[in-house]
Amino acid sequence: MGDGGIIRPLNIAVAGCGPAGLAAALLLARDGHRVAIFERFDAPAPIGSGLMIQPTGLAVLRALGLDDPLVGRSARIDRLFGTASGRVVLDVGYATLAQRGLCGFGVHRATLFAVLHDAVMAAAIALETGRAIAGSDEASGNRRCLVFADGTRSSPFDLVVDALGTRTPLAPPCGRGLGYGALWASLDRVDGFAPDALEQRYRRASTMAGVLPIGRPPGVAGEQAAFFWSIRADRVDAWRAAGLDAWKDDVRALWPATAPLLDQIDDPDRLVFARYAHRTLPRPVETGMIHIGDAWHSASPQLGQGANMALLDAFALARGLRMGADVASGLVAAVAMRRRHVGLYQALTALFTPVYQSDSRILPFVRDRLVGPLSGLWPANRIQAAMVSGLIGGPLPPLGLTA
Repeated sequence: MGDGGIIRPLNIAVAGCGPAGLAAALLLARDGHRVAIFERFDAPAPIGSGLMIQPTGLAVLRALGLDDPLVGRSARIDRLFGTASGRVVLDVGYATLAQRGLCGFGVHRATLFAVLHDAVMAAAIALETGRAIAGSDEASGNRRCLVFADGTRSSPFDLVVDALGTRTPLAPPCGRGLGYGALWASLDRVDGFAPDALEQRYRRASTMAGVLPIGRPPGVAGEQAAFFWSIRADRVDAWRAAGLDAWKDDVRALWPATAPLLDQIDDPDRLVFARYAHRTLPRPVETGMIHIGDAWHSASPQLGQGANMALLDAFALARGLRMGADVASGLVAAVAMRRRHVGLYQALTALFTPVYQSDSRILPFVRDRLVGPLSGLWPANRIQAAMVSGLIGGPLPPLGLTA
């Protein structure tokens, strides 16, 4: 079983079929545990458009032997670049970290889902669909039962892994919803944008557009890019009422080069609105249960760490159970491996989000005239690259991983 800890196979329920749940199920099953995944949808599928796999998340995928399938359908990202009124306010290159081959990968959520889901199916891990979870109850022997929305209950499990995301019914509400979200669309890539960069344009902090190459999602023959547009959640209805043409005029005024991308959007439903919340569960471990990924901690996507954090949490859980003498001590070890990194990035994201998504006029002024010019200079460029890569706080060594 690995590191000399828990020997007996555990009966484990994984709640949720996102990256955190799928990765946890794979890792735990490979350690010999009996794993069952419960998913509320009849046909599990990802929601959203593009994301970035950082060196941290890639290290976990490499440990799973899934890095090549993902990289093969992704777009290598070497740089993040943004301007406001023609002034460079973001210029981050992975090369400044002086580690050979270090980069990010732009990928469609469907690609990451497919890579993990296919591996779960190949491993013959049980997946029960159409099972909406409403809560859980403690059972004898420090075990836990799942309570489903239809009133039925599961048999007791030695461990429940909560990977149900920000609005998990397995944890008490905490944190706060963020005022700004984003409209996302996956579109055919067009000329005029760097093939290896996340590019962004800003108008103060209230308006942001971005284009991220995301490779070839499943079922798509050609290269795609994710386009996103920052918008306040309470203005989405007004945006829809105003019509696509008015919105496209606004986007083109900010970033004329996006015109060929906008031409592909002929229906508002091509754009998916994503809401964000900033929350950190004070107690990620309960008797017979651990919360991982967004169920433990969620934030805005400004630093692009969500999926990567989820993968790291899953890996820490498997490693912690190998180290622990029992389930409780294994969970404590798992959280200990992740707590500092999670706390650091929750704080950093809370600090930087208002600079790029808020109604503030002072913060973007400072960003454009002070932070922006410094971003291309040492040591600011190296610090920013370390932050974006997810490597600040040294998350990999405690897990026995390397970038």
